[in-house]
Amino acid sequence: MSTLRDLAEEHTQLRPADIDHLHRIAGDWQLLSDLSFADLLLWVPVDGEGTYLCVAQVRPTTAPTAYQDDQVGRIVGGPEVAHLEVAHRQGRIWREGDPVWYGDVPARHEAIPVRLRTADGEAGEVIAVVGRDTNLSTARTPSQLELNYLTTADDLAQMIADGTFPPPRHPGETTSAPRVGDGLVRLDAGGKVTYASPNAQSAYRRLGYASHLVGEDLAALHRRLAADPLEGTDAANGILAALRGEAPPRREIDARGATMLTRALPLMPAGVPIGALVLVRDITEVRRRDRALITKDATIREIHHRVKNNLQTVAALLRLQARRVSMPEARIALEESVRRVASIALVHETLSMSSDEAVEFDGIVDRVASAATEVAATESTVGMRRKGSFGVLPAEIATSLVMVLNELLLNAVEHGFPGEPEPSDGTPAPAVEAPRPEVVVSAHRFRKMLHVSVVDNGQGLPPDFDAERGGNLGLQIVRALITGELRGTIELRAGAHGGTEAVLVVPLARTAPDGRSGS
Repeated sequence: MSTLRDLAEEHTQLRPADIDHLHRIAGDWQLLSDLSFADLLLWVPVDGEGTYLCVAQVRPTTAPTAYQDDQVGRIVGGPEVAHLEVAHRQGRIWREGDPVWYGDVPARHEAIPVRLRTADGEAGEVIAVVGRDTNLSTARTPSQLELNYLTTADDLAQMIADGTFPPPRHPGETTSAPRVGDGLVRLDAGGKVTYASPNAQSAYRRLGYASHLVGEDLAALHRRLAADPLEGTDAANGILAALRGEAPPRREIDARGATMLTRALPLMPAGVPIGALVLVRDITEVRRRDRALITKDATIREIHHRVKNNLQTVAALLRLQARRVSMPEARIALEESVRRVASIALVHETLSMSSDEAVEFDGIVDRVASAATEVAATESTVGMRRKGSFGVLPAEIATSLVMVLNELLLNAVEHGFPGEPEPSDGTPAPAVEAPRPEVVVSAHRFRKMLHVSVVDNGQGLPPDFDAERGGNLGLQIVRALITGELRGTIELRAGAHGGTEAVLVVPLARTAPDGRSGS
């Protein structure tokens, strides 16, 4: 199904600013739907007299829906949209008319014109119509809660018609919480509570306020309840801002070990401030879980930091041992072990600074490549270059892959560019223009697979090289890690323009040994 923007751009002449306003309404109108106990449908006029297209729909969570079928994308006209025509052309909320039937469901029609205010704050022209359709099959005498919901819904509906609802959204805020059912408090123009739903009353009770909220000055109450005076002042200022017609950001109040999230909305039907609507939600358990996760994350980061330190200690001990060994072969083996341990330490160092078990791998590759050129025993100055991006990799892939790349880069530098041999008669070799020694690491992702190549322009593989079994200990480690830990494939071959090319394909979605997808 096409999105609101797609439908509006395809069938209407609405401006981008108009469509953005409709998106804001659709992002915040669950509140109005729940307060109204009604379905809301967003209709836009299309080419042709009296024809309308439904571009968005929301169902109430507080009442049964009037529509079992999705209405988005439906184009209607004629008598069926007479109420939309009145609201669109006259610019007023339409509430007249008898109930209509959708199958065996009786429903009451209402139509709310949608305006976008101009740059100078004036109400602009009607750009769309919100249909408010209520399922009447369960109609009964409304309770006090329902009456307050409906009264507040009417005020918000008038604000849509005025172009003052929804309020501007603050950066980083979502529209998911608090909801109407979490807790609702209505204030008069003086900031006194005129109604509080049972869930709202319970939320304040958990903060330590056991009396009834009706008649209380809510801003002053927030100041008294908050454990932190600055937090209480911020929460109180948010209430006062809503009473002045502003839309403050959401606030949290902590008291007696409980946490409550509040959202204050101004009520200004016809531009007249009559009070505010405050939605509240008890988020104590949510914040407790957040704190547990923060503690867990900090513990994991500390573990990675200690593992990194331990690996660096092991590398330092091996380095000291290598200096004391007189046999060249043993010293080279110890130095290779130092580099392997140091490459793993790089991953754990990155993980110790990350908030999750994933690392930005490009920086690690660049550091490993730089180290390979510095420590490799070769007379040539070899350039290192990376093409493409590895992106973010999970820790279990990054740890093995960094060892693989470390070995491949060292092999490319040490064996691909061993230096020019001296002529047998001692005379200098003729000057020949040779390409600059270079190793290129390329990476790209395709269909949940990571494709990596390490290409050098050196002397290439020996003529008798066995691609399946040949090579030193480093290549044996590479094959074991690729086929075992990473469950991927590796191919060593001659490069298209000389040199050697190692091609790796690694699945990014880990697979369990039994073939099922694992985490």
